[in-house]
Amino acid sequence: MVNRLKFYIDGSWQEPVSKKTLPVVNPANEDVLYAIALGSAADVDKAVAAARRAFETYSLTTREQRIELMGRIIEVYKRRMKEIGGAISDEMGAPLGFAERFQAGAGLGHIMTTLEVLKSYPFEEPLGSAMLVREPIGVVGMVTPWNWPLNQIACKVAPALAAGCTMILKPSEYTPTSALIFAEILDEAGVPKGVFNLINGLGPEVGAAMSAHPGIDMMSFTGSTRAGIDVVQRAAPTVKRVTQELGGKSPNIILEDADLAKAIAGGTAHCFNNTGQSCNAPTRMLVPLAKMQEAAAIAKSVADKTKPGDPRGADTTMGPVVNRMQWEKIQGLIKKGIDEGATLVTGGLGLPEGLNKGFFVRPTVFADVTNDMTIAREEIFGPVLSIIGYKTEDDAVSIANDTPYGLAGYVSGGNVESARRVARRIRAGNVNLNGAQNERAAPFGGYKQSGNGREWGRFGVEEYLEVKAVAGWGV
Repeated sequence: MVNRLKFYIDGSWQEPVSKKTLPVVNPANEDVLYAIALGSAADVDKAVAAARRAFETYSLTTREQRIELMGRIIEVYKRRMKEIGGAISDEMGAPLGFAERFQAGAGLGHIMTTLEVLKSYPFEEPLGSAMLVREPIGVVGMVTPWNWPLNQIACKVAPALAAGCTMILKPSEYTPTSALIFAEILDEAGVPKGVFNLINGLGPEVGAAMSAHPGIDMMSFTGSTRAGIDVVQRAAPTVKRVTQELGGKSPNIILEDADLAKAIAGGTAHCFNNTGQSCNAPTRMLVPLAKMQEAAAIAKSVADKTKPGDPRGADTTMGPVVNRMQWEKIQGLIKKGIDEGATLVTGGLGLPEGLNKGFFVRPTVFADVTNDMTIAREEIFGPVLSIIGYKTEDDAVSIANDTPYGLAGYVSGGNVESARRVARRIRAGNVNLNGAQNERAAPFGGYKQSGNGREWGRFGVEEYLEVKAVAGWGV
């Protein structure tokens, strides 16, 4: 039985300091699933005290001890994959098969990748007569989002454990159960008490208290750019390290020599993946102006074959968005697109045909979009694709980079060298060529207002380390 009304602090399930709760709503049918406890600054104080005590010993554990611990975590995680997937499907609306395979699977993948990094990472490295010693930074506060719950939890917790840090996690209040199951996994795997702590709560209360807390040495935050700015401002007086993975408005450049049908269909499907609720979604599709109508027709075909519905339905390919607030925001932006003169190719306002409840959005495609339109500037975080025409390769790159964001970019072209040339010019932390998937061992993170720092693989572990130079070591 998942402890939704308790927090995991200092190795046990503890009652909150105050008795406040929040209902968790199923976005597919708008029914209340259950309530969760909401934490406060007092709960953060308890968790920080536990984490600081645990750091004194856990920071001194050996590589071999951490390798063994990570192996046990992987074993327990595998046994609970379906349970994690079911919780994610219920709470954020992902189709069940997608939630089990990709949502839950992403978390497992990050833990396994981190374990491989840990086996050979150079925590000590000679430099002349000095020794570079990489040591855990300390107590880490982690705030994670609802759109990829276990992906984001695992790619923070796993490298922090590998580095020797202790931590306090505040998962999203919209998707709490998968995080609570994760706490149970760590407990069963034998993570020492106080090393991992979990508090449910709201960002303006628990997240703010963590960001400002003098006992927390680092904040790792994933979420909106607006909330990320608040984290940095609150963290500044204590000069703690802050790493952030924030919003995106990623360009997808389809070059003149690309296989148009394949590139457009793949890019559209990717935009609609996870109901468009991915920070690196390729939401701005850039096509040669002369191919606008052809591209729009291909994208429409993909959108019209996408089936929104019950996340546990066998033929469902798209679930709802996470909540009413998100649904209303998306509806407002679709209306903006219509009002500002973009061509509505398919989709549009209101619920999809045949659905009369739930936070479902019509898979929507706009053509003839210009990069100054609201739908090309703002992160929609829903299944809405904007197709923008360009004149030349230089024009395409200029449009792609004309955004405050810089998380991801995509390029499709028949000539690999041309695609690589364009990829080098995109101001983003990740660029995918010709439909390639992300490499989990490679760093993930953004430029500009998409954040700072990197997650995943070796680069993810290094965010949780301080570098000490010991001169005279080799004398």
